[in-house]
Amino acid sequence: MTNKTLVYDKNPGQCREAVIRAAKKLESLGCRAVAAECGYFAFFQKDVADQVDIPVFMSSLLQVPFIQQVIGPKKKVGIICAQHQYLSEQHLMNVGIDPDSNYVIAGAQDEYGVTEFDNLWNPNKRPEVPEAYYDKAEAQMVSCARQFVDKNPDIGAIMLECTGMQPFARAVQREVELPVFSWGTLLDYAYSVVNHRDYYGHV
Repeated sequence: MTNKTLVYDKNPGQCREAVIRAAKKLESLGCRAVAAECGYFAFFQKDVADQVDIPVFMSSLLQVPFIQQVIGPKKKVGIICAQHQYLSEQHLMNVGIDPDSNYVIAGAQDEYGVTEFDNLWNPNKRPEVPEAYYDKAEAQMVSCARQFVDKNPDIGAIMLECTGMQPFARAVQREVELPVFSWGTLLDYAYSVVNHRDYYGHV
């Protein structure tokens, strides 16, 4: 399984057995939860949760229904994903997102010109030795978010789908001044679910 078969090919279902097998192996090794990296693993949320007995967090997009409740029905969740053209309704529905609900999607690479991500992950464009520059990627992500929010002023929060966007969450938040959710916020939540912290002093 590669980034191409997971995201760019028309049938992500071809990765199903490999994904389930990997999750079961992690469970057998004693992992207390399973998390996936790329947000497009949303496609397998139901499949994996059905096959293991530990919590499953396959995609940052799991947070979207929660965000919708947080911001209310009059505002939209602005989902910034890597490639809008490859994020299907099935991906969304498999993590509990109603296709007719309050969200709007932007494709960082295929709609807003975040070329530094193409240099790393696009099998049709990346060089033989993939490389990207942090400052340029940050500037492109901030520009993407700014344009996206300007185009959709009813956005009440940003959801960064791609793992590669996480390092730029603070810069994006400084620019658009909105709540920003990401793979990192999902992992923070997932960790707290299986490893609660102690409390000290007065509660």
